[in-house]
Amino acid sequence: MGSSERYKKYTPLEHILKRPDSYIGSVESQESLEWVLSEDKQSIVQELLEYRPGLFKIFDEVLVNAVDQNSQDGLMDTLKVNVNEDDGSVSIYNTGKGIPIEIHETEKIHIPEMIFGELLTSSNYNDEEKRTVGGRNGYGAKLTNIYSLKFEIEIVDVSSKKKYIQTWTNNMRNRTTPKITSCKSAKGYVKITFIPDLSKFEMTTLSKDIVKLFERRTYDACANTTDKVNVYYNDNKLIYKTFEKYIDLYIGNKKNTQRVFDKSHRWEVGICHSPDGFKQISFVNGISTSVGGSHVESVSSNITKKMTEMYKGKNVIKQGFLKDHMMIFVKATLENPTFNTQTKVECTSKYSSFGSRFQITEDFMKKVMKLGIIEDALALTKHK
Repeated sequence: MGSSERYKKYTPLEHILKRPDSYIGSVESQESLEWVLSEDKQSIVQELLEYRPGLFKIFDEVLVNAVDQNSQDGLMDTLKVNVNEDDGSVSIYNTGKGIPIEIHETEKIHIPEMIFGELLTSSNYNDEEKRTVGGRNGYGAKLTNIYSLKFEIEIVDVSSKKKYIQTWTNNMRNRTTPKITSCKSAKGYVKITFIPDLSKFEMTTLSKDIVKLFERRTYDACANTTDKVNVYYNDNKLIYKTFEKYIDLYIGNKKNTQRVFDKSHRWEVGICHSPDGFKQISFVNGISTSVGGSHVESVSSNITKKMTEMYKGKNVIKQGFLKDHMMIFVKATLENPTFNTQTKVECTSKYSSFGSRFQITEDFMKKVMKLGIIEDALALTKHK
């Protein structure tokens, strides 16, 4: 092989398609235990699923955009997710002010076209600004566009009273001229419809397992938006409007499982006893951090530290033993959060950059001490 064949230069789009792991995660099949809705939709349970993480990620990029809008736009009152297993299409719709339908002064193209069809464009590049949204690097929904056969945006901007429609095909390589019409609607919206290029994931149809993950993430979105936002999945309205109610899906109601729940500035935390090892369900600015991260550790380590201080017995209990008998739920809003990779499954923000910390009250800790965690940790200590 000659030197010219050995060294190659890709365009940014080509690089994203050639090296998906760096942008959307693996496109190969993997098996893992994941949380999904039970058949009766009354609980969330763990199932062994086979799915492509990258396909899940391109769905999530668009969903997180919609959740972000809720934190920035007081007019948003609806979020709808529709998944069509027959034709493989997905649409995500949210109301609000819409996106400005105007020509960008520098780039000389319409702002929606720049946002969804030009790489490395973002409204989140000012690191001096304290942001509490999920977007950061300027990829976002453009990754969805690149991994789709067809990607269409439909926008109504209440300020300009215009409606904007544009379509990309062939992995974002081809695009139509924007269709712009007048629109007198009092309510703006953004609707994104895409057909994933399943050949890039070695698939021919949307699998049942990936659809289960799409559904559960929509329930996550319901718990990560304000009470006034109505969330729908395939036209079914979801009722788990608060994070505290969302926790019931995992552990049942208060009669089924004793738990402690509290809120402080930008934080909501629930904790219960776990008989089979440490478990965590957590979110940062609407992003599902399935691996956890510093936000979860900041809460769990503080709780276990206080438990060891409050325990008056003779035996010394290790904090790790306490954590092993704990299930914790964390919903955090952090300033300019950082993550391990573009897939954002683990938060890496330093405690000092959170912008706030969960304030553990004396009453909260008194209730935690009654959950049975201490007793199991003590039994493990004696056994060891």
